[in-house]
Amino acid sequence: MVDDFLFAGDTPEPKLERLGGSWKVLIVDDEPEVHAVTKLALSDFNFQDKKLEFISAYSGKEAKDIMSEENDIAIVLLDVVMETDDAGLKVAEFIRSEMKNDRVRIILRTGQPGQAPEKQVIINYDINDYKSKTELTAQKLFTVVMSGLRSYRDIKSLETSQAGLKKIIAASADIFSVQSMEQFIDGVMQQLTSVLGCGEEQTMFASNSFLVNCGLNETTESLKIIAAQGKFHTAIGKSLADVPTIVTGELQSAFNQAIKTRSIIYQDNFFIAYCHSKFSTNSLLFVSGLPAAISQTKKDLVELFAHNVQIAYESIQLKVELEASQVELLERLGGAWERRPEDFGCHIKRVTALCRMLATWYGLTDSEVELLSKAAPLHDIGKIKLTEPLLTQDDELTEEQWKVVKEYPNQGYEILKDSDREMLQIAAIITKQHHERWDGQGYPEGLKGRDIHIYARIVTIADVYDSLRSKLAYKNPWTHLQALEYLIAEKGKQFDPALIELLIKNAEQFDSVFN
Repeated sequence: MVDDFLFAGDTPEPKLERLGGSWKVLIVDDEPEVHAVTKLALSDFNFQDKKLEFISAYSGKEAKDIMSEENDIAIVLLDVVMETDDAGLKVAEFIRSEMKNDRVRIILRTGQPGQAPEKQVIINYDINDYKSKTELTAQKLFTVVMSGLRSYRDIKSLETSQAGLKKIIAASADIFSVQSMEQFIDGVMQQLTSVLGCGEEQTMFASNSFLVNCGLNETTESLKIIAAQGKFHTAIGKSLADVPTIVTGELQSAFNQAIKTRSIIYQDNFFIAYCHSKFSTNSLLFVSGLPAAISQTKKDLVELFAHNVQIAYESIQLKVELEASQVELLERLGGAWERRPEDFGCHIKRVTALCRMLATWYGLTDSEVELLSKAAPLHDIGKIKLTEPLLTQDDELTEEQWKVVKEYPNQGYEILKDSDREMLQIAAIITKQHHERWDGQGYPEGLKGRDIHIYARIVTIADVYDSLRSKLAYKNPWTHLQALEYLIAEKGKQFDPALIELLIKNAEQFDSVFN
């Protein structure tokens, strides 16, 4: 009979394979027949198209070792009395207190109820159910396990949702940074798959999610993968036409249908959503691993997600485009007033790259490094006030000419100083101070040591190193070793010694800018 007591006699243990896509159940009991009977009674158990995967432990110590290695066990069927009278209780305490695992459902089973009174155990230990072996029939065991799995599923779903929300919140703090687009989309996707109830294994093995830029064409020929998970991850940055082994004919057909109908297409266990907004850019959103049925409420949620993802993507894309345009404009202007036709703009790019390296090694924050990188191209803006013959003269400057040249940092400062923009204020300081020297023998003010702003000290080294390595009207390019020897010789004189030490440690990276 189904309701016969499970532990009334011996039953041979069936051989079960460990299945992928299953719910892991840890049986902890020092009696082998308990393991065999439990597995037999639950052998045909199925929840959300996944079977049970049984793991056996025959002592409290063994149970602790297994729990430390396996981080996705859903249920622990735990005997109280094993090698000691309270071995099971110690396992429960280990799971909750030491491992800090609140997900796994602990079901205490005991053949000696008086040894561990239910009321005391429930109060003192964070367990989820307490059963006497004599009352645990096959049906009751089925009910207990089903209830535990539902709780475990809901907890995992909540954790996934919270993780996705954390990613979105973290991205929103710096949402317009270059790196935040993928982070934001990944957070949204994690939220969406959690709400829809996508199976973890299914989404992992079945092309979890990706965004592709569609443009305005009604085909997938120009689609470009922007962000991805699962098997599409290796194709980020590629056109769909370039990955035919990943995007099969069936998927291509579904993509084209979504674009032509400008709608959400549901097929089998995945959907493809056409995303749009009031701007011209359009995208596709693909998610796989859906459960058997999607309610209309969840379909409405998918539509809302698709619309919001598109708005976020376009906002970030616009910001990135504006920043890229600003950087390019500064580089072009810098190249123009550098007046180096044989090396147009390259000096500015290299100095910026070198400044990034030094600033990072020095320990400046990401935002400080970004500010310096945007301000550095303007370091020689004062040269716009100098005449062409003065800039390109091969002979040594006269005293009067040198006097004029030494004024250009002040002239650059005057151009920038009245701006309310932080970047231009930093650029004004760099422009004025990047010809100062650590020993106080520089110009225009003879500043010394740390009185010179760190940004200017960094730009000074980058500017001099690049000039030494470059071919100029009055000199041939130096080798990396020659330039490095000069910088070392001037450590503590012209240059900040701490920065030079950092450069020495990372000399190969400095040289890589010219390779």
